[in-house]
Amino acid sequence: MYLPPKWKTTDSGSETISFPLLQCWNGATKMATIVVVVNKKRVLCRISLKILREKFGASDKEPMRSVEKNRTAIQDAIIKRINNTAYEKDGSILIRGRDL
Repeated sequence: MYLPPKWKTTDSGSETISFPLLQCWNGATKMATIVVVVNKKRVLCRISLKILREKFGASDKEPMRSVEKNRTAIQDAIIKRINNTAYEKDGSILIRGRDL
């Protein structure tokens, strides 16, 4: 079983982006949340079960398994959204199908 490193740090222009191994599932909203640290500030990044199913074949019973298996692709999508300053009004990042 692949276990990602605790931190993946990327210098992207003038920003430092790190991915601590912090993630959770919200069964009510059917969204996975991944924490990213951008210039020492936490940003919540969300991806829906629908997108996880479409892109990675996620199961309803264990959706976070697909997040773990596809963490690198999801992190790359997050980095692109941050570089494009594609933040939601609440400061979070929402990963859409076209981002992956």
